[in-house]
Amino acid sequence: MLIQIILLIAALVVSWLVFTLLINIVQTTVKTAIMIAAIVLVLQLAFGIGPQVLLDQIIMLPQTVWSFIQEQIGNNQSQ
Repeated sequence: MLIQIILLIAALVVSWLVFTLLINIVQTTVKTAIMIAAIVLVLQLAFGIGPQVLLDQIIMLPQTVWSFIQEQIGNNQSQ
C-alpha cells in the first residue's frame, strides 16, 4: 500500500513537470512566432520588403557567409 502511494505521488510530480515543460514550450513558440510576424510586417510596411524576398535571403545566407569568409581570408593573405 505504501509503495502504491509513493508511485502515485511520483507519477503526479512527473506529470506536473511534463505539463509545465509543455506550457513553457508553447509560450516560447508563440512569442517567437509573434516576433517573426512583427519583423516581417515592419520590413514590409517600412521598406517594401516582402516575405518571399526575406525567405530568399535566408536561404542564401550560408552562401553569403561563406563568400564573406573567403574574402576575409583572401584579404589577410594578401597583407
